[in-house]
Amino acid sequence: MGIDRVSVRLGHREVLSEVTLTVGRGEIVYLLGRNGAGKSTLLRAIAGIVPVCSGAITVNGGDLARSARPLTELGTHLHPDGFHPGHTGVRHLRWLATASGIDQKRVRAVLDDVGLTQAAGERISGYSLGMRQRLGIAGALLGDAPTLILDEPLNGLDIMGIRWVREMLAGLAAEGRAVLVASHLFDEVARSGHRVVVVDGGTVVADATVGEFITGHSSLEDAYLTAVGQSR
Repeated sequence: MGIDRVSVRLGHREVLSEVTLTVGRGEIVYLLGRNGAGKSTLLRAIAGIVPVCSGAITVNGGDLARSARPLTELGTHLHPDGFHPGHTGVRHLRWLATASGIDQKRVRAVLDDVGLTQAAGERISGYSLGMRQRLGIAGALLGDAPTLILDEPLNGLDIMGIRWVREMLAGLAAEGRAVLVASHLFDEVARSGHRVVVVDGGTVVADATVGEFITGHSSLEDAYLTAVGQSR
């Protein structure tokens, strides 16, 4: 996945300014930044939800907007509340599969992958935040896409859920998939990330391997604070 000098304006405000980064196959890249830095806007731009005013985004070497089946090119989980509360988990995924031209057999497979098989027939209104996160991840996995973007997927998960996501991400990378994750949980970034990209004020202020990023600092947190100009 490639983002080349992408800028985004919302009204009269420039939210992203000439952002450039790549995510290679087999790579887990963590997107870091304070609230309002532009992380979520960047992920939404990659997904085609937010229009870019300049620059280019390529997913698997092509333009996602021209794909007849975009969910098989890019798996996305951007918010744990984007579900119809009256639907069951399985109904949501069946609808998503039908709309995306994906075999219905994938629905049961991803429910099993994320540990929601037993709760599949329950209404989403009764799901905890952690369960909604799992459902969103199931949707991202549904198309078996080679590239995935996830926005704060660890929020609301207990320790077992966090470990599960860590192992899932490692498995996806081992299969050769490109994974971009926005997160603020530095311990997980240090444990499972290959690279970090720091966005501040709508621009990329750091892009390095985790090891390179931490070099010269006592921790990932200290390296991040230095990158955004908030070092002690």
